[in-house]
Order: sequence, then C-alpha cells, then structure tokens
Amino acid sequence: MDDGISTGRLLVATPQLADPNFRRSVVLIVEHEPEGGTLGVVLNRPTEVPVDQVLPPWSELVTGPSVVFQGGPVALDSALALAHVPGTDEPLGWRALNGSPAVARVGLVDLDVPPEILAPEVARLRVFAGYAGWGTGQLQSEIDEGAWYVLSAESGDVFAEEPDGLWPAVLRRQGGELAFVATFPEDPSLN
Repeated sequence: MDDGISTGRLLVATPQLADPNFRRSVVLIVEHEPEGGTLGVVLNRPTEVPVDQVLPPWSELVTGPSVVFQGGPVALDSALALAHVPGTDEPLGWRALNGSPAVARVGLVDLDVPPEILAPEVARLRVFAGYAGWGTGQLQSEIDEGAWYVLSAESGDVFAEEPDGLWPAVLRRQGGELAFVATFPEDPSLN
C-alpha cells in the first residue's frame, strides 16, 4: 500500500495540529523506511542564531537567511545541513535524498567534511538544529488522525527566502480545498 510518505515529499501541518513543535510547519522528509521510521526537518522555523555562531566554517556557504533553522524537537544539540548541488556529480560530503524529482539535487551534507571541499559544488545550503522523527507506523497514524497533508515538494521550498510564508504558500499552490485552508486564521476564535 502506498501511503504517500517518501523521501523528498512534504508533510504540511493541518490547522488541527496543535502541537507547538509542528503548528503550521512544513517538514521535508529526508529519510523514510517503512520498517524503520521517518526523519524530516522543519523548513519554516528560522531561529535568531546566526550560523557563524554555531558552525563558523559553514557560514559563508549558507543561503539567506543565514541563521540556523530549528529542524524539529529531537536532538536540538546536533546539526544537519541540506544543500542544493546543480549538475550530475555527487561531491564528497554530500548525499542526494533520492526522492522526488523536484528535489533530486538536494542532499544531506556531512558537516565533518571541510567546507572548502563542497564550496565549488554547492548552490544553496541551509543548517538545521535538530530534526523531526517518527517510529514505524507513528507518522501514518498521525496522518490518519488528520494532523498532516503529504504533498509534493518544489525546488524552492527547501531554501525559501521567506520561510515564515512557506506554510500558506505550499497550501495555496495546491488549489481547491487546500488553497482555502491556507487562509485559515492562526486563532479561529478571533474570527
């Protein structure tokens, strides 16, 4: 059975998802193993921490805003990075997500590799503190409960210049009912 969950797709929080860690979040799935769980990063949670305070060697390669993003509630003391590498080569220190064609040239960066090795290959890069993770069957259960929409990613989603507007933008481009959901007020009781 195809549950729609796969590497390179987006999890977009429905308005019913009240968990503050994921409220109005857009999560890129970076790993999915049906028998082993799912790993993703929240794309629309920039912090105020500049990358040069946390990972100075990588700060020159970061795409604006050049701050660390909160990738999720798990392992906030660890960092991971995503980079867009044009062309067809697989440079040392970069592993393609091998998911949706729209994000085929986006991959995980090994932050232990010296940045100067990847610098000539990287077009865009973003650093995340922490990640979002689900055990086997947990994410599917949340989807069944109405917490997430599973949608296709577009190339600009991962490195959105205005990450705070990503949630309504992704929903709006779906058209129909989901475009209407994009207008859902932050606090419906004030409507």
